[in-house]
Amino acid sequence: QVRLAESGGGLVQAGESLRLSCIVSGRTFSIYGMGWFRQAPGKERDLVAAIWSGGRPYYADSVKGRFTISRDNAKNTVYLQMSSLKPEDTAVYYCNALQPGRREGLWRDWGQGTQVTVSS
Repeated sequence: QVRLAESGGGLVQAGESLRLSCIVSGRTFSIYGMGWFRQAPGKERDLVAAIWSGGRPYYADSVKGRFTISRDNAKNTVYLQMSSLKPEDTAVYYCNALQPGRREGLWRDWGQGTQVTVSS
């Protein structure tokens, strides 16, 4: 059974930074493309960044130039470095593997996520 454990969220002011981490267990982490998703109140969960073992990372237009995704296969961990945070970045952030060719999570069981709140 796959387990996803997100951490690193918090309450920050606009312009500040946070680094999120997601530890994956129960799967061979290195073979999967991994993504960070976020869900704001009343909105759908959307992909904001993705990383594969090769090739260029993907970033949603809304975070391009401010967020950086990375991974450490030896630690089964994917990271999201968030800089220049804006109030509109406020959401619960989740990680998941990516469905091949799609911007959707692969594993049915999502983690609890980590709350990011950005005050103006």
